[in-house]
Amino acid sequence: MKFSEFAALCYQLEQTSSRLTKVDLAAEYLKRLNAKEIRHGIAFLAGRPFPVSDSRTLDIGPGAFAHASDTPELENSVSPELTLVDIADSFSAIAEANGKGSRSTKYARLRELVEMTGSQERPILFRLLHNELRIGLHDGLIQEAIARASGADLKTVRRAALFLSDLAEVASIALTQGGAALQGVDIKLFVPLLPMLSELSEDFDDVLAAHGGTTAFEFKYDGARVQIHKDGNQVRIWSRRLTEVTGSLPEIAQIVRSDLIGDSFILDGEVVAVGKDGRPFPFQELMRRFRRIHNIEAAAIDIPLHLHLFDCLLLNGASLIDESYERRWQTLTNITGGKHLAHRQITSDEVLAESFLKDALAAGHEGLMAKSLSSPYMPGNRGKLWFKIKPAETVDCAIIAADRGSGRRRGWLSNYHLAVADGEGGFAPVGKTFKGLTDKQFTEMTARLQELQIADDGYTVSVKPEVVVEVAYNEIQHSPQYSSKFALRFARIKRIRDDKNVDQITTLTELQNLYDRQFVSKSKRTEL
Repeated sequence: MKFSEFAALCYQLEQTSSRLTKVDLAAEYLKRLNAKEIRHGIAFLAGRPFPVSDSRTLDIGPGAFAHASDTPELENSVSPELTLVDIADSFSAIAEANGKGSRSTKYARLRELVEMTGSQERPILFRLLHNELRIGLHDGLIQEAIARASGADLKTVRRAALFLSDLAEVASIALTQGGAALQGVDIKLFVPLLPMLSELSEDFDDVLAAHGGTTAFEFKYDGARVQIHKDGNQVRIWSRRLTEVTGSLPEIAQIVRSDLIGDSFILDGEVVAVGKDGRPFPFQELMRRFRRIHNIEAAAIDIPLHLHLFDCLLLNGASLIDESYERRWQTLTNITGGKHLAHRQITSDEVLAESFLKDALAAGHEGLMAKSLSSPYMPGNRGKLWFKIKPAETVDCAIIAADRGSGRRRGWLSNYHLAVADGEGGFAPVGKTFKGLTDKQFTEMTARLQELQIADDGYTVSVKPEVVVEVAYNEIQHSPQYSSKFALRFARIKRIRDDKNVDQITTLTELQNLYDRQFVSKSKRTEL
């Protein structure tokens, strides 16, 4: 298939509001792909340069895009029409450039690719490069399109997607082997699953009621989710985003080989970066370890990791995901010999639960998880079987800009740029969020911000800073991205504060104090 045809489809989907029409268009597109194009075609349709299971990244920033597009002769370039495979091959060439001089090589390869595209294809190419196609086609609709194109049952497609965690692989099986072939897809080693998720709650009464009066509380560690696969001496580890991180976590792989019992298994857990005082480092420090690809041994000394396991999904070839949480925990206890387990308490007493939460917070962790004793493991599912309980800090911010929404948020200004007062009469950006508002509030906020508009670049609308919102967050991080030097992790709007004006929002000095206060219970690197 020609890339120009894919671009035309994207424009058509962008202008289509009907969900059923989107699915029909995507299904017809999938039917036209040959076997070599399917994986690329699905990745592109989802707005990704590579399929989810492909860990490669382009590793290019805004400077590369500007370098590739800032040329007057682009519009007049004439080249043979590119196919989907040509685009995929070019992405591979960019991703695989590494070592000395790799930045220049990436720039050159990107420039060459851009020069070969036509004026109608180029905007779609740049959207792919930015991982944001903005055509309103989320994974759920792509699953429907795969079912429609292959004749498979939608439930079968969805279940296969949970086990394979990559719609490119699901589509490849369905479209080349037939929908019936998906029925044989099951959990297996070295194919990471989407993690089971939780709902947020601050009410122990609601949690206990949802779980029949008794639940298992576990520490919610301030770390990073990992899924560990072992077969014999081979160990591989994936992050919650299904990116392989084995090479960055050698001490965790060694724990799995030396301390755990079992020929083969898949475990779910959390790794936490810990200081010399035994307290956890902030999440940002842990991410430094995950990003390291060189001098891992030195990093392991500088930022040591602890492993906390809380689930077992497979043991010696037998899937456990349909078993109860309590049985899976017992299996996990046998595998670990009681070591490296998440700190846990089963109770029906709210007072004990509150005390357990205080213990978790005092130890520097985020809060608690609450898990139904009878719950199966449901990959990718977010529901009341698991709850996350943690008190949220809040700050008051002004909205200084908003991005135009896409997908179901199309037509709204819905990604809000947040700022605190810089103490000099201006505003210091501290992050963005599209979370926390209802559809009705999105509509009202869009109209309100449009009246405050002072600039519009076609994607971001800058506004007079008059709207104040109360913003909940999980952690304040250092961030070179913003002039404030801080960013709110997991920011979400809790309330629109019409009772406050911008003279009353949180100041940068106050934010600095809140940042420093985090280290009462956390470890802090001395060079910071």
